[in-house]
Amino acid sequence: MAKAMTKSQVTGHLADKVGITKRAASDLLEKLAALAYKEAKNTFTLPGLGKLVLVNRKARMGRNPQTGEPLKIPAKRVVKFRVAKACKVAVLGK
Repeated sequence: MAKAMTKSQVTGHLADKVGITKRAASDLLEKLAALAYKEAKNTFTLPGLGKLVLVNRKARMGRNPQTGEPLKIPAKRVVKFRVAKACKVAVLGK
């Protein structure tokens, strides 16, 4: 399996494809990430990729893997990324 691209590799690739500087591409990625963090409360959609959503998890029973002792896991809010159908088709095929 190939290694994941680093941030500098992603910015370099974007800069080459779009015809901008690496600094501008890096700034674009940082601004996009900041916008996603800010708007995730209201669901943030990246067209063609997916969306960030907040999900409320219920309290549940779990167990300590070392001792096997049951323990209660409290309810909490988590951020999830739901992959768009177009992305699934492009990556996995039919």
